[in-house]
Amino acid sequence: MSPQLQLDSHGRLRHLLTLEGLDAALLTEILDTADGIERSLRGPDKKLATLRGRTIVNLFFEPSTRTRTTFELAAKRLSADVLNLQMAASSTSKGETLFDTLKTLEAMQADMFVVRHEASGAAHFFAEHAAPDVAILNAGDGRHAHPTQGLLDLLTIRRYKSGAGSGGNCFSGLRVAIVGDVLHSRVARSDIHGLRALGTRDIRVVAPPTLVPAGIEQMGVRVCHRIEDGLDGVDVVILLRLQKERMLGAYLPSSGEFHRDFGLTRQRLGAMRRDAIVMHPGPINRGVEVEGEVAYGPQSVILQQVSHGIAVRMAVMSMILGRGGRGRSPVASRPAGRAAKNGRAGGRSGSGTSRQGRRA
Repeated sequence: MSPQLQLDSHGRLRHLLTLEGLDAALLTEILDTADGIERSLRGPDKKLATLRGRTIVNLFFEPSTRTRTTFELAAKRLSADVLNLQMAASSTSKGETLFDTLKTLEAMQADMFVVRHEASGAAHFFAEHAAPDVAILNAGDGRHAHPTQGLLDLLTIRRYKSGAGSGGNCFSGLRVAIVGDVLHSRVARSDIHGLRALGTRDIRVVAPPTLVPAGIEQMGVRVCHRIEDGLDGVDVVILLRLQKERMLGAYLPSSGEFHRDFGLTRQRLGAMRRDAIVMHPGPINRGVEVEGEVAYGPQSVILQQVSHGIAVRMAVMSMILGRGGRGRSPVASRPAGRAAKNGRAGGRSGSGTSRQGRRA
């Protein structure tokens, strides 16, 4: 993956395909922007005018209710027009290629495609072949990447380890354990890239040998095959579900044995720091990767992750399509209703600008 594909000549986001190759300054800017958006939405008006007049299309080739819903809500809170397409029932199921699908959808004059696909690299393919004024946002591609999930995980960690909106770098001294099906997890890869870029050096992947990708140590992590070793003294534990839909072979004897050896239980919480937080990208398999009481216990921030996901996705959309870019926050403090009253619509170029002039 070439990071240059994601950035324009000024180092600003053009697409978001992966966290790999993004530096600490840009990642911090995205997190700061998400913080600013959340502050802007604390009043009764839950809508900003930033993307009024823009069209965002959700292209989900894989089913995912919660991820698609948060992307839809993020776009609508920025006043964008949103179209949801269930691609499993579209022409792609009848043999149409990804390239043909992209070109057909471009005729809809959309500004951004949010793409989720079972094939690793699908979002990259869309970005390489999209028209210059069309942005691609990766909502998960195969085992490769899930960048907005990685970003919302980083935002959650920063909130609980350095205070909301502090902007301080809490990441360098953190000890983080990623536990579960690392082999099939795009979330694990995105979390690792983001944590490493922000300075975290003690990252442990904890899983049975059959669920650890070959060569993952080259990403700067330590592999632990015993959960007791992986949880020892950690500040953050990120749990991953068993992705049985991607398992074509016998990776595990049973879900019960996985829970016995790698499930996070109340007893195992004792190995972590007392102020450690428990995270999970969802959906949760109770009694497999985590006990129900732990999933919703005092150390769990799983529901907060969902809330942070909306702000992060709003931040990314506004930075790409709004007046954003490095060093220029796109946060719109004016609610949508007030902006319309004053005749101002948010966005980088205004609702009346031609598509050819939308992308700098």
